Amino acid sequence: MNYFDRDLESVHQMLVDGEITSAELTKQTLANIDAHEADLQAYLAMNDEALAQAEKIDAAGIDPDNVLSGVPVAIKDNLVTTNMPTTAASKMLENFHSLFNATVVEKLQAAGAVIVGKTNLDEFAMGSSTEKSAYKTTRNPWDLNTVPGGSSGGSATTVAAGEIPASLGSDTGGSIRQPASFTGVVGMKPTYGRVSRWGLIAFGSSFDQIGPFTRTVKDNAYLLNTIAGHDDHDATSSDKEVPDFTTGIDQGVQGMRIALPKEYLSDGIDQSVKDAIQVAAKKYEELGATVDEVSLPHAQYGVMAYYALASSEASSNLERFDGIRYGYRAEDPKNLEDLYVKTRSTGFGDEVKRRIMLGTFALSAGSFDKYFKKAAQIRTLIIEDFQKVFQDHDLIMGPTAPTTAFEVGAESTDPTEMYMNDVMTIPVNLAGLPGMSLPAGFSNGLPIGMQLIGKPFAESTIYQAGHAFEQNTDFHKQTPQLGGK
Repeated sequence: MNYFDRDLESVHQMLVDGEITSAELTKQTLANIDAHEADLQAYLAMNDEALAQAEKIDAAGIDPDNVLSGVPVAIKDNLVTTNMPTTAASKMLENFHSLFNATVVEKLQAAGAVIVGKTNLDEFAMGSSTEKSAYKTTRNPWDLNTVPGGSSGGSATTVAAGEIPASLGSDTGGSIRQPASFTGVVGMKPTYGRVSRWGLIAFGSSFDQIGPFTRTVKDNAYLLNTIAGHDDHDATSSDKEVPDFTTGIDQGVQGMRIALPKEYLSDGIDQSVKDAIQVAAKKYEELGATVDEVSLPHAQYGVMAYYALASSEASSNLERFDGIRYGYRAEDPKNLEDLYVKTRSTGFGDEVKRRIMLGTFALSAGSFDKYFKKAAQIRTLIIEDFQKVFQDHDLIMGPTAPTTAFEVGAESTDPTEMYMNDVMTIPVNLAGLPGMSLPAGFSNGLPIGMQLIGKPFAESTIYQAGHAFEQNTDFHKQTPQLGGK
């Protein structure tokens, strides 16, 4: 069984009607993963307790009112768990086991979801291709010679391959939306604070958000229903009421005003991607929306500002990995300083060390005003640009990424080129806004993603517009033949 032709509602109904048990469904899901893992390399750990958990759910009875009851789900391996190791794809955390579960893990389990495994990522979520993992390189199911995007490439790949109906990733500068674009699935980065970050291994604390991957927009809304909400463990989580994101999702876009920034169709965007977005804009007009050209003049500085700010936060957050309290420890140090140096030199990969050094430099006394402070000012200007557009528009649309998926190894030697993959997504994180990628076309057999950006806590509007587009196009119905174009 694969999940290409099954949405969450239909899987749930099969479980409720007794056509299949959660244990049977979990076995089939594990078989899906096992059949493809040698090619895709999407998982870092499997849950040995998954079948037992599914059997326990069957014994208690499937909850008819909870669409995730008895349904298999995967999570990114930077979300801590007690019954599986949490490595963040780094040697620094090899075989680390947490004493507690992340809040989103607790919420999934409370809903009756069966967490079957933990997915691969760029080390400590620092990357745009899932080539920076210390353990393996994940492949794109649409073409095994291409990357699935990053850093949540494993979570995107397993859904795109039809192995599992849903997964969780994290998004610091585009790490949910860009992989969703490259693999042709739906990926949502919620408003900053909408989902608790408790138990997410921190990269950039003012940027990070956890969000869902699914094959359809409505399935995505169901997942966000489950994981959203205030958490006393996380001081940055919002206490704003969480609506049912599936309510009103089918109301269409009649009367909506959608902005299309001219900067999102600039010379740096592949022509095939620009063409797909322009076709999508016409589709929205056919469905009753108004699409206006607008400007986000400071968006072009987003990548530069982000790498100064996020790297600074990473430098601070990763100080805790010192070889003393937990994680990897270098052997035979001469003294305490030598322990720190050897542990961090061998425990971290090149990309992580690059960002730590960049962040430490930006925070240094001689550079703080020149780099960190200027980047923070640019962040404010980007926020103000968004606020201006949202004064008279409901949504902003544009490409998720400037290109389709690139070949494995094509950009791994040029960090700057790799960083530019997030040029469309980073401003959304800088502003703390919700953004979602959904399939909007193909180029040479590879998916093109469209990004919808909303006002703070306006995920419902994004889902409504995304669902309308999805119901009037067939892009989400196309599926990969593993390894083929």
